[in-house]
Amino acid sequence: MYYKFSGFAQRLVGATAAAAYTPQGLKPIAPTESPAPIFGRTSKLASDLPATDSYLGTNKVPDLQKIFQRSDGLPVHLKRGVPDKMLYRTTMALTIGGTIYCLIALYIASQPRNQ
Repeated sequence: MYYKFSGFAQRLVGATAAAAYTPQGLKPIAPTESPAPIFGRTSKLASDLPATDSYLGTNKVPDLQKIFQRSDGLPVHLKRGVPDKMLYRTTMALTIGGTIYCLIALYIASQPRNQ
């Protein structure tokens, strides 16, 4: 007689030989065939692409390195000019505004209600 562990009853129960040798939902090894394509289209390998289509942009890294490595006394987060200054000032305004809002909320929450 064969036994297997029942997850529902939390004890050993009688079982067939096949169920005893594949416990708790483990299934026998299935053949390793690739599944059929879902949309009927195969994907292209990177080696199949032409060399001209592999990269469609220009390399901006050397230009950015020149900008960021310039020794002009500015911090890195302000080196790109007006857009960086606007982002920095907006971030600082939101931070200060959020801090003031939190302090006001704490002050209001600390006051007892009059009944």
